[in-house]
Formats: sequence, structure tokens, C-alpha cells
Amino acid sequence: MHIVRSLLLAAGILAANTLCAQSWVIGPFVRPSEAPVIAPNPFYYFTDPITQKKTLWDELHAFNPAATIAPDGEVAVVFRAEDASGDVKIGDHTSRLGLATSKDGLFFTVEGAPVLYMQNDPQKVHEYPGGVEDPRIVVAPDGTYVMTYTQWARDRGQYTVGIATSKNLKDWTKWGPAFQGADHARYDKLLYKSAGILTELHNGRVQAVKLHGKYWMYWGEIQIHLATSTDLIHWTPVLDQTTGLPRVVMSARAGHFDSGFPEVGPPPLLTKKGIVLIYNGKNSLAGSVEAKNAQATDVPAATAAANAPPASDATLARDPTIRPGAYSVGEALFSASDPGKLLARTERPVLTPVWPYERNGQYAAGTTFAEGLVAFQGQWLLYYGAADSVIGLATSEMPR
Repeated sequence: MHIVRSLLLAAGILAANTLCAQSWVIGPFVRPSEAPVIAPNPFYYFTDPITQKKTLWDELHAFNPAATIAPDGEVAVVFRAEDASGDVKIGDHTSRLGLATSKDGLFFTVEGAPVLYMQNDPQKVHEYPGGVEDPRIVVAPDGTYVMTYTQWARDRGQYTVGIATSKNLKDWTKWGPAFQGADHARYDKLLYKSAGILTELHNGRVQAVKLHGKYWMYWGEIQIHLATSTDLIHWTPVLDQTTGLPRVVMSARAGHFDSGFPEVGPPPLLTKKGIVLIYNGKNSLAGSVEAKNAQATDVPAATAAANAPPASDATLARDPTIRPGAYSVGEALFSASDPGKLLARTERPVLTPVWPYERNGQYAAGTTFAEGLVAFQGQWLLYYGAADSVIGLATSEMPR
């Protein structure tokens, strides 16, 4: 055990030294605990409004958390909770969103009932029976909480990014799919998830910010895209002027931790260096060192990549130092003058599965899947799903 810990420490120091050379990177991150900060609760139940049955909504897994500051100043985490319904496989359980709060960001109290879930409302068609998943939260300039989350209509094989708003993190108003109304005929059947709205650090807190007169949202897995809004609720995808398709701003890289594909992480942050997007990279399952690097840095100049089908796990060579299929956390820098222009990204992950709770669970390959970034008491707190089963925390000192 001591040898393992020494190796992990050495790896962490190496990663930290590597990150120091990239002044735009948020981090390095360290784990303040060798255990998860939130785990499932097999005793909490509520009456499901659709089935009218008592449901152990947080029984099986608690993972993929959003994070923000609650109205009373505590750290608040809104997380995906799975019950034990359905077959024992990923994606076959029903998900709801729970709320946990903490005075120090490490020890949490979880509410006994979910705060967002499928019910007999206009969004049932988008959320039943799979539920609601993978939230990200920003604070609007007026103090309203705006959440992006995945709506999962499992029986129809449809998933979308839903928008919800709240004043207190407990009572939420659902607004429906993010692209609903932008061009209904064009985007009605588009499969999209994992969306983070652009933020900046304002008076010590992270809140949504307009850039060039509008709000921006990075969205997608496999390939990452952009969208804009004037009200944080109704969104329009940014299109490639040549193809007319959603503009691709980032895709997979051969031989890297994101060789399978990248996926949006927490809400991105506008900094003096540009827009920093913390994202989740899936390692490819392929091993060929001759696989082509399919990265598209500026898709208007790479129309072939925009027209090509998304890279699959079997297309690009994986990072041989990371488990095949594992999810790690990376960072990318985009231009503030053109939010779709990728300037740089980390060669190595800033967080990768190492501890048993990150490598053993529902997702056997292991995940550190980040979705929540919050500024608190001079630190960045990064909350992540570990092995699709529990929630972990990594921290970084904020520059003074």
C-alpha cells in the first residue's frame, strides 16, 4: 500500500510540474480525501409521481455532480442518483437529481427527496422512463440558478439537454430542451447532452457572463459544439458556415487520454488568458500507434472533419498509460475573441482514476468525470463522478 501511495504521489508531482508550464490551466488539483464525499443512501425514499410507489431514489448510485454556492453561502451539489430499477447495466436505471449541502465543501448533508425528477408534466415525453441526468449549474446575474441537464427518454432512445431554473436549488422550473424553438424542425431529433454555460469569477463567485453581447454554451460528447442565447433559457447552435451543421470546436486526439472522445465538463470559465474549458476525455479502446489524429482545432477551416462521422472508440490509438475506456479530466483554452477557436489543451489529464473508488464500480474502466466547479474560501473545488457510482472531490488553491 505504501508503494502504491508513493507512486501516486510521484505521478501527482509530475502532473503538477507539467501544468506549471501552462499558465492558463486551472490547477493542479489534489484530492483532500482518499474516499468519496457523497455515496448512495439506501434508506431515502419518496413517492414517485408517475408510479405512485415509494421509491428508493438514491439506492444504487450517486454520481456526476453539479456544484454552486447556495443562497446561505454553503457549497451545494446537485447530483445524479440512480434507483435499482431496470436491468443491471449502465443506462437502464432511472435517474433523478438530488441536493447535498456542506459548510466546508467536504462533509455533506443530503436532502431526503430528489429536487428534480420525471413527473406528469410537459417534459415527461423527454424524460420518461430514463429520467434526468448529469447537471451543470450556473448563477445568472440576477441570482437565478440555471441548470443544464440530460433528459433521457430511454424507450425512444432520445436524449436532449434540458434547461431548468430555480431561486433556491430545491424548487425548479423546467423549460424544456435547450434548442426547442431555435429551429424546431432542424433540431427536434438531434441527440445532444453535456452542456456547460460560460461563466466568470465575479465578486468571488462564479456566475454566467455575456461575451460579445450574448451568453455562450459548450455542448456535446464525441464532438464539442457551441450555442448562444440572450436569456440563458432558449439556445441556438452555432453553425459551420460551409456545411450548415453545428460547428465542431473540439474532437478526439490519437494517443491521448481523450482519444475516444471529449465531453463537456463543468461550466467553462472566462479568464484573462481566454476561456478555460475543463472537460472529460474518454480513452480509446484501440491500440494502433499508426491511428490518425482527427483533431479539428478550427472547423470552419476543416470542413472535412465537420462532414465526417464522429470518431468511435475503435478509430484512434489510446493512451497506453491509462485504462482503455477510462474517463479522465483535461483542460482546453479557447479564444475570448472567438469562443470556437481552440488555442491549446493539456497533453496529460489533470485528474485521472487512481483510487479504488474511481476504478471499481458501475463503470468498470474507471472515471473521474467532472461536472461541478465552484470557488469557495480561496480554493477551486472540483466535484466529479467516480466509476459512475460515487462522488469525489479535488481541490486547487486559487491565485492570490
